Parts: sequence; structure tokens; C-alpha cells
Amino acid sequence: MITLSHLFANNRNWAARVEKEHPGFFEQLANQQKPEYLWIGCADSRVPANEIVGLLPGELFVHRNVANLVIHADMNCLSVLQYAVENLKIKHVIVCGHYGCGGVKAAVSAQPHGLIDNWLRPIEELYRRQKAELMTIRDEEERFKRLCELNVVEQVKNVGNTTIVQEAWRRGQPLCIHGWIYGISNGLLKDMGVSISSPEEAPKIETGD
Repeated sequence: MITLSHLFANNRNWAARVEKEHPGFFEQLANQQKPEYLWIGCADSRVPANEIVGLLPGELFVHRNVANLVIHADMNCLSVLQYAVENLKIKHVIVCGHYGCGGVKAAVSAQPHGLIDNWLRPIEELYRRQKAELMTIRDEEERFKRLCELNVVEQVKNVGNTTIVQEAWRRGQPLCIHGWIYGISNGLLKDMGVSISSPEEAPKIETGD
């Protein structure tokens, strides 16, 4: 039987280190979670949500999928969003993509990738809508980076258009949606400047320029 004992050893070391730095941390954590942030990010193993923003367990509610998509038929993502907004009363939704996203690249490649092509269809459609702008970028790598950015902007709009967020705003609940992108090559976040905190602001989001 394979037990991955080295990972359990890592876990014990990590738990001991956290408890030493923050005495009583786990006891307090077991009693409640009150995060102010929901992170909707990519499943890529190189983009660890808590570590990127320097937050401890319990401070960031997280949903991740391939290419950080927010699809209105995805009950998984919507359930996370609803719980975060209505139960945890989070104040910020952060949609975070990353440069070099394999999902974004696969969506616009000429090669079939099987089942995941269905999931990535919204990015393919986004590419078609934004093709005129993208084709003005001569450098292929820069064009790819811009599509990763546009995908973030699109998902911010999708979050803002959910009934969950619209109802929260109607109730007067403070809730802001942010669009960020992460550079794996330097470890830094970039704010796309597309934050929205009301229904009136949502239609103004176009390209994130």
C-alpha cells in the first residue's frame, strides 16, 4: 500500500510551524471561518491562492477550475459563490487568472483535447469576439497574454451578472468584484482595473483597458 508518508511528514512540520508562529491558531480556526474574500482562480498547481496573497487558512474562501471560468450553468461554482455571499458574507470576490494559462491556450489551438474542449468553449467564443483587437498584437506571446487578461475581464462580468450577486446588491450588501492576473514568472499580481461594486458599474466593463 502506498501512503505518501513524506506528505504526512510535511503536514506535521507545517502544522507545528503554524502553531508555533500563531499559538492557538487551529483551535480558533475549528470554531469558525469568517473570510472576507472569495477567490475564483485557475486549478493550475503553480497558482496557490493563499500563498500568493499571504493569507492564512480561514482568511480566503477558494474555488478553482480550469482557466478560472464562471459559467452560468456550473452549479459547483455558483454554489460556492452563493455560500460565500449569503452565508459567509464575504466582501470581495477576486477573479484571478494567470499568464501562460494552459486552458486559455488549449481553447484557441487547432488541436482537439477531448472532453475539456466543451468546458473551454466560452474562451473560444471570447477569442472570436475579440479577434480584431488581438490580431493587432503582432507578437504571439503578447497576444496570448492579452487573451488571458480578457478572459479575466469576461469572468468578472459573469460574476456580476449572476442572480446571486445581483440580489446581494439589491439587498444593499457590500460586495465588490475584482479582476486580477498573476505572473508565474515573477510571482506578482496585476490588478486589471475592472472592479465593480454595483449593477450600474457592470455594463461599463468591456476590455479592462
